[in-house]
Amino acid sequence: MSNINKSDFLIIGSGIAGLSYALKIAQYYPKHKITIVTKGERSDSNTKYAQGGIATVSDFDKDSFEEHVTDTLKAGDGLCDESIVRMVVKQGPQRLKELINWGVVFDQDNENKYDLAMEGGHSHHRVLHYKDITGREIERALLSCIESTNNIELLENHYAVDFITQHQVYKEKTDLDSGVVCYGAYVFDKKEDTVKTFVAKITMLASGGSGQVYRTTTNPKVATSDGIGMAYRAKAVVRNLEFIQFHPTALYDTKSTNKGVTFLISEAVRGFGAKLCNRKNEYFMSKYDPMADLASRDIVARAIDSELKQEGEDYLYLDCRHIDYDEFINHFPNINEKCKSIGIDIRKDMIPVAPANHYLCGGIKTDEHGRTSIDNLYACGECTSTGLHGANRLASNSLLEAIVFSHNSYKNTIEVFENIVIPDVIPVWNDDNTFENKEKVLITHDRKTLQNIMSDYVGIVRSDRMLKIAEDRIGFLYKQNEILYKNSKLTEDICELRNMITTGYLITKFSIERTQNKGGFYNIDLDKAKK
Repeated sequence: MSNINKSDFLIIGSGIAGLSYALKIAQYYPKHKITIVTKGERSDSNTKYAQGGIATVSDFDKDSFEEHVTDTLKAGDGLCDESIVRMVVKQGPQRLKELINWGVVFDQDNENKYDLAMEGGHSHHRVLHYKDITGREIERALLSCIESTNNIELLENHYAVDFITQHQVYKEKTDLDSGVVCYGAYVFDKKEDTVKTFVAKITMLASGGSGQVYRTTTNPKVATSDGIGMAYRAKAVVRNLEFIQFHPTALYDTKSTNKGVTFLISEAVRGFGAKLCNRKNEYFMSKYDPMADLASRDIVARAIDSELKQEGEDYLYLDCRHIDYDEFINHFPNINEKCKSIGIDIRKDMIPVAPANHYLCGGIKTDEHGRTSIDNLYACGECTSTGLHGANRLASNSLLEAIVFSHNSYKNTIEVFENIVIPDVIPVWNDDNTFENKEKVLITHDRKTLQNIMSDYVGIVRSDRMLKIAEDRIGFLYKQNEILYKNSKLTEDICELRNMITTGYLITKFSIERTQNKGGFYNIDLDKAKK
């Protein structure tokens, strides 16, 4: 029975969404136990790698809620939920104050006003940031608060495997309409090499993104779509998974042979005046959109994809040479140091860039309170589809979304918590008749195969034929992986591959079903059909 861990609240993930939720719950329930599990080190999350900042209205003399709403709706290409957009935008200033009260620092100018950045798709300078490492600063402050909060336990190297629902407790089959209830999760303790049963009244899923499903991504190694895989298996409703945001300007290290996780050149650099330039030394973005280099990410990514295909190249350039160097290194010290480390002097060299998978705009469906379709299971952050982003996320709206929905989840939690009842007996993990898999090459091979399929066939520009090929090949990978999973002792890499295959299949399936190009989804055959 030592493998059963009972908490009042179980939080999966240690990014801005999970940590801010934990702090609010801990303050309201100082005598209740809160457990946070995270698959790597405590700071390993997509939040840590957020360079740009948080988009919210703070200068009401020059900006307004209505303009932020309009920019968000435009970027979402008609598929945002306007009521959700308005709610998030209006809550922004208050949630920002809470971050500041927790110790987060944002850059200020010489007059002690916030130094607001401009990013693509925004009509005003409204992005608050800390240098070009805003996410790292947020993680620092929130983790400091977590460490000084007595009723929060944060467990590193604990990988969430599956939710505990009535499927396991009562051995019942449940469809989407009959109501699934969550009682916690099975979690793999990587150091002890055992699966533990975490029982909780409330489970918050804040597991982050899915970037590792693709061959090249700005996401960290931990972004393997675990939350979406878990939720889908538990029969949660998911939606809009066809909308993938490819960041237009990921650093292309021409000297490196490893093109997997790539360094992000923030959109704020283009907001600061940098221009995209093709290999013919032409500034080309004005051909594609009136906002040129400050168009929304989907437009810029497709424009770069078009230029690269026309020229048969793997990368083009971001030109910063005309920008004042002292101002650049003041705003983007981390980017400048990264460029210098690979021999690029931005005063005389252009930065080689190419699009890379960056953000999944769809995910687990939640309502305005962060509730999923599964009772007692909340979700926040990139693993969700709240209605804010629609078909394409407006730059720097993701951190805003996380803090707003973690707050709404907290408010709803305290309304329902006391009435939740947990069954007396929760079954522990059963791995009888499984064996230790010693052929890691199978997992490595299938992971690379999936990433190549997704990048080559379900990328920035798709077609009916490419999507059908992807569906068939991922279907085969799924069958092979399920056999491996059911017969093997649990390991992190087997579970990650399982979740990545599930999400890759769902992205492909949703792409096949979509009948209209929107935002981050583009199927060339749908445009042909129009003509």
